[in-house]
Amino acid sequence: MSFLVRGYLEEKELPPRPSKERLKKKSVAYIECPQEIPCSPCFESCKYDAILMENINDVPIVDYEKCTGCMKCIRVCPGLAIFMLRFRNGKGYVTMPHEFLPYPKKGQKVILLNRRGEEIGEGTVTWILPPERNDKTALVTVEMDPELIFEARAFRIKGE
Repeated sequence: MSFLVRGYLEEKELPPRPSKERLKKKSVAYIECPQEIPCSPCFESCKYDAILMENINDVPIVDYEKCTGCMKCIRVCPGLAIFMLRFRNGKGYVTMPHEFLPYPKKGQKVILLNRRGEEIGEGTVTWILPPERNDKTALVTVEMDPELIFEARAFRIKGE
């Protein structure tokens, strides 16, 4: 069964992961874009040649060593398919697009959700780029157990 029918990606459909050593250096883009469709804003926005595409229909591939974590790609992705990942001080951090109301506040506890929408743990909001500063999509960084950074793809505010 295809992700188009399921509505979510399975592990075997995801790109290779950056190494733990790379994740400790600084944030890195992780692109979960499996469709070969004419779309290239991430490629066009990257000034570091860290996103590879031979043509506009290719699935973007990140060169993790070239990625600076600048977040230009996550800000322009129309498919909300890019996440910034990081390990720091024994914690994991995921910056993700967030389009649900109400928007969270820094320090707020959240319930982490996987690609299927299932609860997988808890996290704490550490940073927010408000939607009015990012073309109507908020970006939110959530601190979590480092083992969850490749699974957590959304959240809901705890208690709601």
